[in-house]
Amino acid sequence: MSKWMRIIHRYLGFFLAGIMAMYAISGSILIFRTTEFLKKERHEIKTLKPGLTEEQLGKELKIKGFKVISTRNETVNFKEGTYNTETGEANYVVKDLPKLLSKMTQIHKATTNSPLYFLNLFFGASLLFFVVSTFWMFAPKTKIFNKGLYFTTGGILLTIILLYV
Repeated sequence: MSKWMRIIHRYLGFFLAGIMAMYAISGSILIFRTTEFLKKERHEIKTLKPGLTEEQLGKELKIKGFKVISTRNETVNFKEGTYNTETGEANYVVKDLPKLLSKMTQIHKATTNSPLYFLNLFFGASLLFFVVSTFWMFAPKTKIFNKGLYFTTGGILLTIILLYV
């Protein structure tokens, strides 16, 4: 059993090296999702239904934290741009991650509505296998295995602390 766990652990690790790097990068980038870190501005002009309310306008433009700053005649001003209530034209700026980074974060945040969500399930199961198979990498009662148990205990304690912070 120990031999097979080590072999599977080794080759699965090589196979998943790319996707593990992608998840590490996108996970780090997602920490900064509420900032403008790495985001580029893109100018948008959309024609919406005229006469939208503030709430409807925010939903149509899909802007988080949407708030109207002022309204003057038929022009509604908001932080990102303007909306004409008579013509329905919205002229605004969107800040997005570059295409590759955006795609990586979309994969990272996949739900069952995403076409490739089963890959995330496979990756999660693979990571769980890495956790379990680690304990078959070295024979029990060896110095390395016992030292590994101390590190495991430390990691579990750190996880518990992080869950309660």
